[in-house]
Amino acid sequence: MTETMNAVEITEAGGPEVLKLTTRPVPEPRNGEVVIKVAWAGVNRPDASQRAGAYPPPPTASDLPGLEASGEVVTVGAGVGDLKVGDKVCALLPGGGYAEYVATPAAHCLPVPEGMGMKEAACLPETFFTVWTNVFMRGGLKAGERFLVHGGSSGIGTTAIQLAREFGARVFATAGSDEKCQTCLDLGAERAINYKEEDFVEVLKPEGGANLILDMVAGDYLPRNLKCLADDGRLVQIAVMQGPKVEMNLAQVMVRRLTITGSTLRPQSDEAKAKIAEGLRAHVWPLLEAGKVAPVMDSEFPLADASKAHARLESSGHIGKIVLKVG
Repeated sequence: MTETMNAVEITEAGGPEVLKLTTRPVPEPRNGEVVIKVAWAGVNRPDASQRAGAYPPPPTASDLPGLEASGEVVTVGAGVGDLKVGDKVCALLPGGGYAEYVATPAAHCLPVPEGMGMKEAACLPETFFTVWTNVFMRGGLKAGERFLVHGGSSGIGTTAIQLAREFGARVFATAGSDEKCQTCLDLGAERAINYKEEDFVEVLKPEGGANLILDMVAGDYLPRNLKCLADDGRLVQIAVMQGPKVEMNLAQVMVRRLTITGSTLRPQSDEAKAKIAEGLRAHVWPLLEAGKVAPVMDSEFPLADASKAHARLESSGHIGKIVLKVG
């Protein structure tokens, strides 16, 4: 292993053009960590938020973007007992995925599912950790419930549709084009709503409303989401693409016994992320290995073209996941 590596850094807060190829020292593992030689890295909206200066990394994390990757373990730190050099893994990262090598806690690594390639495996951690913790652990989705996911054709949305379907929920999804709506239907949504042409509140009304909504929009979606919920319904907020400051009717929340919650993944403790990984290994990895669930792939770019990958992401024209080819 060399002492230096190619990486993509954020030179200043701004648009995709601020992502530049650079050379950095290869990281060394701390206690409980492994170093992975990266094959593929996933591209996600938190990466773009960090690049824009709106989502700074935790103090102990790499300043390089990239929250998920697949590859091979090349160095094992002290205190790691369940991984060894040569293991093929995909991993949730504290940062640093846009590089040839990355360090991450061993407890946040999962085996590449049997029968799946490295490219597809790189798309699993960020999205599957996010969906598992918010839809099932925090949102408590149960079989037979009506589940609405906004942005159904995104990486999060395509994952949420498939997992909710497999766990027996009735799935509804919003998307911004007929093509994207068809993707949602193909993945198992019983109804896909083109939000440019239909009102999701009106579509869900005859069904009795949604028991659970997963939302990444916020802004003026909040009051509409509350209207759309069934009594005792739950709203889980995972992003605020239209802004975090909104007005809401608290009386509606009280009278109808609604729950509003949410989370972000990156600031959570290593222990919390390890618990999510355990749930995924037990309940979701068998579905991946059986071919019942799979990441939906949009496009791939070389590491040096990370700026083009971000432009694709922020165009909102993508369906599914965008990845960087690193190794």
